[in-house]
Amino acid sequence: MKVYIKRLHSSDLPLPQYMTPGSSGVDLYAANQQDLKILAGSFVLVPTGIAISIPEGYEAQIRPRSGLALNFGLTLLNTPGTIDADYRGEIKVIVINLGDKEYILKKGERIAQMIFTRVERAELIETESLDDTIRGAGGFGHTGV
Repeated sequence: MKVYIKRLHSSDLPLPQYMTPGSSGVDLYAANQQDLKILAGSFVLVPTGIAISIPEGYEAQIRPRSGLALNFGLTLLNTPGTIDADYRGEIKVIVINLGDKEYILKKGERIAQMIFTRVERAELIETESLDDTIRGAGGFGHTGV
């Protein structure tokens, strides 16, 4: 699968890349022009400086980086975020600080990861009834702890 990447600004930053041969996702870099202060309990929108073209039938999922979550309490809202195959705007990530102190995000930090996956388009059919299952309408916590 080929994914085309366009730099929108911050040409000094690396393009997304797999950091090891076994990596599932490519790392995205923060393209903020100045240091970004993320107060404890607050969230910010972080630009990545890139746009992509994904083939039809695929999506990109944006996910947090585990090291930032463990060490600083930083994660992403709207996780996983979806980049649709027809979106051509800048990829931005919503970073929230769940830690107990502020975090200063520097330009060029690896802020998130992006995974590419297939998607199927469903044919949605309205009906008056659904087939029965053992679970039925059992929702949150219906099987116990």
